[in-house]
Amino acid sequence: MALLHHADMTPTKIELLSKWVPARPWFSGEADAILVNVAAYRFDDPEGQVGIETILLRAGAGALLQVPVTYRNAPLAGAEAFLIGTTHHSVLGERWVYDATGDPVYVAAVANAALSGGRQAELNIEIDGRLIVREPTAVVAGSGAEDGAVVTPPAVADLTIRQEPGVTVVEAGLLRLTVARVLGDEDVLVNRTPATAVHEVLAGTWPEQPRLRVLVLVERLEG
Repeated sequence: MALLHHADMTPTKIELLSKWVPARPWFSGEADAILVNVAAYRFDDPEGQVGIETILLRAGAGALLQVPVTYRNAPLAGAEAFLIGTTHHSVLGERWVYDATGDPVYVAAVANAALSGGRQAELNIEIDGRLIVREPTAVVAGSGAEDGAVVTPPAVADLTIRQEPGVTVVEAGLLRLTVARVLGDEDVLVNRTPATAVHEVLAGTWPEQPRLRVLVLVERLEG
């Protein structure tokens, strides 16, 4: 369960991302266009400390972009290269916002969802002392079975991250995540899976994408 707050953020998520996203190597769209939030989904941090959200957004007439971010109440040591910026949350105070592909908690959450058939977190918002369920704007699920192996968050230093056309590839030991960044007409994840790898996917739908679309490929490599 993800607990949301009726709160203000200064700067807002979109304001932060508007300065960061157009400078990424995977950016597709109009660099000076206002980013539009099309849909989003969240995962739970088992420790309840890190907010994990993936935002699907578009810049002008460009392709849909997948931007996972994490929200922390303190800087993440060793992840300075992945810091998008800071924002003030009117309920939670100062928040450090990271490119989630460089955050071990995101890596573990997405891997576990894909490998175990998990789904996005249920969204709850507290209004007048009551928890109200908010319908998600994107619905995602993993292809794996419920008895899939549990992945624990790796150390930041153990993450190897590289940018390839339309994707971000994250490796941690024998685990590899390929996160689709550009969700255009061409599926950037097609034909990327080696025949020898054990793999599952995270796929989802949202209002403008009624058919399942693969969002993240998760591979367990041979040791």
